[in-house]
Amino acid sequence: MSLYVSRRLAAVTAIAVAGLFASTAPAALAAPTAATAAPTPPDIPVANVKAHLAQLQSIATANGGNRAHGRAGYKASIDYVKAKLDAAGFTTTLQTFTSSGATGYNLIADWPGGDPNSVLMAGSHLDSVTAGPGINDNGSGSAAILETALAVSRAQLQPTKHLRFGWWGAEELGMIGSKYYVNNLPAAEKSKISGYLNFDMIGSPNPGYFVYDDDPTIEQTFKNYYAGVGIPTEIETEGDGRSDHAPFKSAGIPVGGLFSGADYTKTAAQAQKWGGTSGQAFDRCYHASCDTSANIDDTALDRNSDAIAYAIWNLGAATPVPPGQSFENTADVNIPDSPGAAVTSPITVSGVTGNAPATTKVDVNIVHTYRGDLVVDLVAPDGTVYNLHNRSGGSADNIVQTYTVNASSEVANGLWKLQVKDGAAQDTGYINSWKITF
Repeated sequence: MSLYVSRRLAAVTAIAVAGLFASTAPAALAAPTAATAAPTPPDIPVANVKAHLAQLQSIATANGGNRAHGRAGYKASIDYVKAKLDAAGFTTTLQTFTSSGATGYNLIADWPGGDPNSVLMAGSHLDSVTAGPGINDNGSGSAAILETALAVSRAQLQPTKHLRFGWWGAEELGMIGSKYYVNNLPAAEKSKISGYLNFDMIGSPNPGYFVYDDDPTIEQTFKNYYAGVGIPTEIETEGDGRSDHAPFKSAGIPVGGLFSGADYTKTAAQAQKWGGTSGQAFDRCYHASCDTSANIDDTALDRNSDAIAYAIWNLGAATPVPPGQSFENTADVNIPDSPGAAVTSPITVSGVTGNAPATTKVDVNIVHTYRGDLVVDLVAPDGTVYNLHNRSGGSADNIVQTYTVNASSEVANGLWKLQVKDGAAQDTGYINSWKITF
């Protein structure tokens, strides 16, 4: 990550792991997005990602201890990544630029197929600072998107959007490589990029789980992944404007990404929910010689790599699913504070043939001051309970989420209920609306 842009001074704000814009006034809460179907994302083998990091470490060791712009270690790093992608069937382009009197390189890799007028792009900077090998900053992001690209090849993925990956040079000098790429794209080509995903430092040794809050669709995709694995997230602020998403954002391209923390200090509250050591930097070796292959948290690297694949598959390979019959209740139902009883909001379903599908969709819109208190269940007509949300999300508010329920053993017609219970005191809210789609 570059130090080129000054840090934003706003404090990191806790945010819902599955809600959109939790601070938005209730009347303006965004509706759940239309249903889409995507191929099942792969589990990215962390051992493979670490093998790439080992290669980057070896390259640095053999080239003066770093992989910085204008140094032999950077060119060797580009050559390593390019060879892997060429062998996997990508079309690669090596883009050159000049900075600080030295030649710099960007590597662009395109996967065949997908809509050429709708490009989903993922990128990471590949250069280190001169002080060290840069294995977390940013071998981690570079290795993870490399392995995700190789997973695209292994799956022979047929995306709906055109997939493009980028590895940027001279980021540590002020996002020079990514700026060069964006500034030299014709306007027509810029308009084709539907989203850019950035991954800069995702294996920090004392990690946090931070999601960029720029484009809401991209942000929600990452939060959906982390909600599924039960990991709370926070808005990313430490690196705001300091990495390669900034030139894309300035050009009006939707951006998003992940980050595990640099030299900001982990708070006690963050250590409580994520583990690690409070009062210590997320990465004590940030921009230092000790940013080696030993400076990686395997769990964070694994989770973030899987999140990258989840986003690529869901944003790049999803197809719209024709909606089934929907039934909605928009009446407000107050949720009493604990120890109050659970409340329900009913919907009577009629006119649907046979059983509910295995992909029954439940759209939930709950306004609440602390979503971490709430237990939310779908109750079928025969009394079977399907848990949707179980006191996750930490200190964030509101639940605006689409859940998929395998209710195929249930007759569709009958009285369905959304059941909500507040499990802890001192917070209030109400069921704003909910909808069930068969």
